[in-house]
Amino acid sequence: MDVLVNLTLSGLSTGMMIFLIASGLSLIFGLMGVLNFAHGTLFMWGAYTGVWVYARTGSFALAILTGMAAGAAAGGAVEALTVRRVYGNHVAQILVTTGVMLVMAELVKAVWGPNIVAVPVPPLLAGSWELGGVVVVKYRVFTILVGLVVATAVHMVITRTRVGMIVRAGVQDAEMVQALGINIRRVFLLVFMAGAALAALGGVMIGPALGSVNPGMGLDYQMLAFIVVVIGGLGSFVGSALGSVLVGLAGSYTAWFYPDASLAVNVLLMAAVLLVKPRGLFGMGG
Repeated sequence: MDVLVNLTLSGLSTGMMIFLIASGLSLIFGLMGVLNFAHGTLFMWGAYTGVWVYARTGSFALAILTGMAAGAAAGGAVEALTVRRVYGNHVAQILVTTGVMLVMAELVKAVWGPNIVAVPVPPLLAGSWELGGVVVVKYRVFTILVGLVVATAVHMVITRTRVGMIVRAGVQDAEMVQALGINIRRVFLLVFMAGAALAALGGVMIGPALGSVNPGMGLDYQMLAFIVVVIGGLGSFVGSALGSVLVGLAGSYTAWFYPDASLAVNVLLMAAVLLVKPRGLFGMGG
């Protein structure tokens, strides 16, 4: 029983960290229709920035804030300098953002080096609790709570606020929103920055969970984020959250019971969902 509980907690924790990355991608890809292949490097940029700040200050809270700020700034630069010129052109978006991904990946290596960087768990979140004979790792619980808070907050902003209404309207008809006196370019810039900040938050938080960060992590988790967004349905935060949980749990259980299939299980899960619901779990018209 304790093995099942720990596998479930591990899967939920991993799923929530994937969701932090996927939530940003859900904004940028699912809501705005931008194929951002640089999303993983924004996640990695936030991770390395947060690790650097944490190593020098000992404050994990400051590391999170700094990492998110760095991610938002990098995302704003990517949108303003490259993506803004290719809205509506998916082929150009793939080419441009792939170029940005390669440049930023090399920039990370140039700034922080190509080697793996160790990341300790913050002392306040280190260790575990024993509940009814089951060992519960504190940091896993923390990541689950953060993921739930972010999921709820972003969903409320998108569905219940004027900003969310403007974003959704701007995606449907940017010219009409612009005619109403709203600077839609600025709105899209802010959305892109918010998506990058969420990815960076995931990057900062995943460091202590893995015990390290490395220059190849961006591409790995970017692919997981794309899988999650597709499973959940484009533009659906509820779908992205559920997809993240499914991917996290599938990976956790498969790695324990059948390790040889751990790399393929996410693709198989996506294929199974799309066979039943081609637009994803909560995709429009699915």
